[in-house]
Amino acid sequence: HANLPGRANKEKITNEMQNLGIIGESEPITSVFRWIVRVSELSDLPILITGETGTGKQVLAHAIHRLDPKRRHGPFVAVNCGAISPSLAESELFGHRRGAFTGADRERQGLIRSAQGGILFLDEISELDDDLQTKLLRVLQESRVLGVGEDQEVAVDVRVIAATNRELDRMVHDKK
Repeated sequence: HANLPGRANKEKITNEMQNLGIIGESEPITSVFRWIVRVSELSDLPILITGETGTGKQVLAHAIHRLDPKRRHGPFVAVNCGAISPSLAESELFGHRRGAFTGADRERQGLIRSAQGGILFLDEISELDDDLQTKLLRVLQESRVLGVGEDQEVAVDVRVIAATNRELDRMVHDKK
């Protein structure tokens, strides 16, 4: 009977994890889940999830979204940074005004603004070029977006969750 509260707690955690699409009973996955519960409550804190391809980084991001008390009712906008054409990436993320470049026949709010009130999930963040990473840093620091061809920044209220399968510390060290 002394172990019953611990066993009941473990069962409760396992059930909550399964409800969020996370399957597993090992101590490492339970530890990850406890981390998700803690960070989901910090609604304005950006998060970086690292792990090998196929380990469920997007599943974790979805779980954080569903547990986030401030953002759970807002949109979850997932962006595969490696699949965005480098020539269109700025417009895709930050938006553009009509006529800002050849082919911009209408205004586009961009994926960052489309996540307003919710979460922007940037998968494979390491694939974005350096200039876009710098502009994204401004969004994180100032909560403001400047679209292509726009004159004024616009305030945004989004939580950014980024993910990568790369070792970012090593890439920074190697100046990549």
